Amino acid sequence: MRSLRLLSLSVCVVAALAAGCKSETATPAAGADTAPAAAKPAGAEWNAAVDGFLSGFFEHFPTWGANAGKHEFDGRLPDFSAEGLQRNIQWLHQQRDAINAFGDERLDAGQRYQRDYVRAVIDGQLFWLEESGFSSKNPAFYAGDLSPSMYLTRPYAPLPQRMAAFVTYQENLPKAVAQIRANLKGPFPETYIQLGTAVFGGLAQFFDADVPKIFAEVKDDALQARFKQSNAAASAAMRELAEHMASQKAQATQDFALGADKFAKMLKATEGVDLPLDQLKAAGEADLERNLAALKSACEQYAKGKSLNDCITQVNDDKPVGGAVEGARAQLVGLRQFLVDKDLVTIPGTEQAKVEEAPPFNRNNFAYIEIPGPYEKNLPSVYYIAPPDPKWPKAEQDAYVPGKADLLFTSAHEVWPGHFLQFLHANRSQWKFAQLFVGYAYAEGWAHYTEEMMFDAGLDGATPEIHIGQLTNALLRNVRYLSAIGLHTGGMTVAQSEQMFKDKAFQDPGNARQQAARGTYDPAYLNYTLGKLMIMQLREDWTATRGGRSAWKGFHDQFLSYGGPPIPLLRGQMLGGPAETKLWQAPKPAAAAPAADAAAPASAKPAAAGATN
Repeated sequence: MRSLRLLSLSVCVVAALAAGCKSETATPAAGADTAPAAAKPAGAEWNAAVDGFLSGFFEHFPTWGANAGKHEFDGRLPDFSAEGLQRNIQWLHQQRDAINAFGDERLDAGQRYQRDYVRAVIDGQLFWLEESGFSSKNPAFYAGDLSPSMYLTRPYAPLPQRMAAFVTYQENLPKAVAQIRANLKGPFPETYIQLGTAVFGGLAQFFDADVPKIFAEVKDDALQARFKQSNAAASAAMRELAEHMASQKAQATQDFALGADKFAKMLKATEGVDLPLDQLKAAGEADLERNLAALKSACEQYAKGKSLNDCITQVNDDKPVGGAVEGARAQLVGLRQFLVDKDLVTIPGTEQAKVEEAPPFNRNNFAYIEIPGPYEKNLPSVYYIAPPDPKWPKAEQDAYVPGKADLLFTSAHEVWPGHFLQFLHANRSQWKFAQLFVGYAYAEGWAHYTEEMMFDAGLDGATPEIHIGQLTNALLRNVRYLSAIGLHTGGMTVAQSEQMFKDKAFQDPGNARQQAARGTYDPAYLNYTLGKLMIMQLREDWTATRGGRSAWKGFHDQFLSYGGPPIPLLRGQMLGGPAETKLWQAPKPAAAAPAADAAAPASAKPAAAGATN
């Protein structure tokens, strides 16, 4: 999971992008127009419209602006009142109309691409605000904006300055909490109650137990007095909101499904994906079966004669030395060196990511990364890993800590060459908009894609044990994909999803519960596999005329140069055609060739046959 505000639900996304400068090799379609303003009459007007949108977005969504590094918005929270949310909706519609006023005849090809990118961002925001219904039901809608992480963990300013911003944030919390409580109208799905209780209660606990220690060294009596008052009030407000959610348990429902029509609208509005749901489901099922077959083959080599569960248990029993946090720190060194040795992708800078234990209020998923915004300079990114819930039975706590092979691909996903590397590239885009807005399927699809790509490139010898680590991560995302579709369009229950995570993704009970619950409040978590399948098909099509596998680095560098648009839109840019959705599917095993064809040249074989191992 990311702590990035992608174009999705705020619980899964908190604005966090790393600082950077212009790239040395810009993508023409994605970059700003470099012709003189006089040569393109609409150029200056178009650029002004985009700048105006960004300025307005910071005002309407100030937490997003602060996370991006616009610290004049520090301490501010959005207006969560019903009237405030409606004003945001109206403003976004006005912006959409203004963007649409730039017809094709007024813009060059690069600007038309930019217009479509901006419009896609607006459409995604409007879906969550206007059509999802989440503002009145789903605590996840608010959780990201309530996170104080940037003030506590990001050294963008001296501690006293960040403490002052944090105090302002806390002083604004009681009003925001009152607005949220007025919006959230029961009865709630059971999983929403659990999420709200955990997140809001976790913040209260964090304020009480941890925050005072962080600011204890600040020698400013007046500020400390303000903090004491704001911390008590903020903690009480969050605890009251958590208790309010917990009090709804007796009326809990299972009414979380978006329904097929709204789910399809979500995919179109947020990711530009317009395939029929039956095709989407079939592609997910095929990829699940592909990975299950590969797992069986790897286990036959690694633990011959054992069941798949016993095989995976044997792999996961090989725990990282010193625990998951220490293990990940060691893995990042080797992962980066592997990228360099294999020359798989350009690393545009010397930045490194830290690894830390996740704070108590943000442990609803095992791992995520926070990356400073593009307006920040020279700040660290932090890869957070959550410990098991201490309330779980000891056996479940032990099982929650992944084995070394599993953790290796989590580290690849989050840092090298996943999210962290992707944002090193995004933040060197010539177009500020592309630095700021990175889509869910683009970011998570890339990070998930890199796991299989790294194994195919020979990571750690590509042994059966390493393959099992990669496949268990892939199967987790396969089941997320199918759970999202099933939970929201097919009548799947949370219990059925949880069982599928156990049976098909081989998850321990704690993870299975978390993952099934997440599917109810984060219906877009199918984007990991959805994005990966779109990227794999795009790689196959792009490299087909550029040298095949030898062109992977060129593909990766060009893909990463665009910032983070919807992948169908990016596909049109990279291939010189229309925006369209295409999902990769593994080629079916070829039937035995007739004798007459035995000497057919290699070029007669399907191009995809050698694309994946």
